[in-house]
Amino acid sequence: MALMSTPGGNSALASSLTPQWKYDVFLSFRGEDTRNGFTDHLYDALQCKGLFTFRDEEKLDKGKSISLNLLKAIEESRFAIIILSKNYASSTWCLDELAHIVRCTKEKGLIILPVFYHVNPSDVRKQTGIFAQTFDEYKKRFKESMEKLETWRDALREVANLFGWHLQDR
Repeated sequence: MALMSTPGGNSALASSLTPQWKYDVFLSFRGEDTRNGFTDHLYDALQCKGLFTFRDEEKLDKGKSISLNLLKAIEESRFAIIILSKNYASSTWCLDELAHIVRCTKEKGLIILPVFYHVNPSDVRKQTGIFAQTFDEYKKRFKESMEKLETWRDALREVANLFGWHLQDR
């Protein structure tokens, strides 16, 4: 049986065999924490293994919203590796990205692989320590948007409940 469409052939079969993913892996990380170290090494290792990996290269100014290209890259990825570091939650960009990733697990079958980079998974799950401080600041800053805060909290809890890698002092 031919795997590609031929005139008069079954084009539905050929299209069902076309991968639906543009990227194998989407990397979600807080640039200031891990970009020039862990994330760069992970990105290089994934590329060396032949995995097409999306890593955002832009620096976003405070107050700017997450780009549509970034959201599309999440939707077109098979896996999302989320590198949760101490300042991850201090970026509303990262939290919006995370909420979209969690939504895509339900809607598109995206698989999340969390990495707890110098943070305790329990602190992420329960939002204690640095995560509690960050959300205390958000409560003041986003008084009229408590729903957004709950979406971010829920996304962090959901990811922290997944089996992942806990990297401490490495």
